[in-house]
Amino acid sequence: MNAHRKAPFDLDNTGRVTTSIDPEAAEILFGRIDNSVVENELNYIAEVDLAHLVMMQEAGLMSAGDATILINRISDLQGSGFAALQGVPSSRGTFMLYESLLIFETGEKIGGMLQAGRSRNDLGATILRLRLREDLAILVRDLIELQKALLSKAWECRATLLPAYTHYQAAQPTSLGHYFSGVAAAFDRDLEAISAIFDELEICPLGAGAICGTSFPIHPARTAELLGFKTTSSHSIEAIASRDVVLRLLAALSVTATTLSRLSHDFQLWTTAEFGFFHIPDEMVGISSMMPQKRNVYVLENIKGMCAVPLGAFSSAAMAQHFTPFSNSIAVGTESVKPVWGAMQQLANAVTLTRMIVDSAAPIKENMSVRLDRGQTGATALAEWIVQRYNLPFRQVHHEVGRMAREVLVGNDDNLLVAMQRLHPEWVEGDLPDLSSEAIVKGLTYGAGPSPESSHLEISRLSKSTQKHRERLMEKRSRWASASKALREIAGALIRPESA
Repeated sequence: MNAHRKAPFDLDNTGRVTTSIDPEAAEILFGRIDNSVVENELNYIAEVDLAHLVMMQEAGLMSAGDATILINRISDLQGSGFAALQGVPSSRGTFMLYESLLIFETGEKIGGMLQAGRSRNDLGATILRLRLREDLAILVRDLIELQKALLSKAWECRATLLPAYTHYQAAQPTSLGHYFSGVAAAFDRDLEAISAIFDELEICPLGAGAICGTSFPIHPARTAELLGFKTTSSHSIEAIASRDVVLRLLAALSVTATTLSRLSHDFQLWTTAEFGFFHIPDEMVGISSMMPQKRNVYVLENIKGMCAVPLGAFSSAAMAQHFTPFSNSIAVGTESVKPVWGAMQQLANAVTLTRMIVDSAAPIKENMSVRLDRGQTGATALAEWIVQRYNLPFRQVHHEVGRMAREVLVGNDDNLLVAMQRLHPEWVEGDLPDLSSEAIVKGLTYGAGPSPESSHLEISRLSKSTQKHRERLMEKRSRWASASKALREIAGALIRPESA
């Protein structure tokens, strides 16, 4: 259809505004109906309409016959993929085009009552929450799968030792299991933050109308129930004016993305030839178009780039909402929401790729062992042993063990114990400390260190928490499915009764 032609059912004259918007502006603002609009807008609009019509009929605000006619037509439109609207330019937006079609086909008396007791404002706020909860459910599911992969790797590698690093320098011995469970602990907090936003999406704004509710005796709680929400908004202005749920979600996603990018950074460093701590299989690496020897784990770079998107989206959404009135606002309700979809998709992609890396990464234990030895990672354990055995001030011993480390580095002694025997023979009476990485890690029990006992407890705690997140997600999805089924059954009982 030509961009400057109008559908015969498009709304031109509202009584107050007598002409359609300029076609060029309409093309920029609203575009045309395509499959993405059907999936992301019209299917949700139709679902809300079915709930609204059932409620209106039950409340006595619409006859069963009129409700049946509209439900029949809406169901037909859904079944056809909204074929009657596909490719049609709109002068007033998707919903107005859709409503105009229903009025055109069912008449003003019936189609014109669809929007009674309701506004495009509370409809839009509701559709946002319906769509967000679906996309967020997928992201939470993927994060739970990443958690399971991290905890599985933590258990598998609980006896694999490597240096813990601070400032990119070898620090103390730890286990790879301790590292992975540490990352999982950070993601557990991220899941808690996202779950709090998930719970906020249980509030249905329908009934708030344009901004001050309605005088029609509607039953918002019934509509909310039919759509799978737990409750309704307690304030009409807040329901329409606020999109802070988008900001909180993007903030939580930004923190999650930061955790992801830090994990990817470690993997990128540890998979270099200089470290060689992990082998990543061929199916997760790239090649050079010029250098035949190259084996690039570029997926990690993709992950880090994807993780920048939520933070950019948060900045964009916050700026769109900044300095706007606390009322209905296109800048808030439309423009500030746009960045969230790409941010959620990019983060979901990053989560999936990270899980694949974690699953496939094979530790190279001998390289980790070399770095444990060369990094003199037993120095802290030796200092603590001396302090506790000889009741000396820690700072004094810290200085002396530092001297020993320097002597080893310049080649005067083979290892720290040999240096101690030469520099401080008074400290070598009786048995010497076991400075093997295994013995050191076993003794790091306090302060939630990497000892086997501490690691087992933490992995167990996180596994239970992950299961809790999974059960919460399953409960929500089950409730949504039950509500959708109930709505379809009630609406189905009204469909085409004349043909029964």
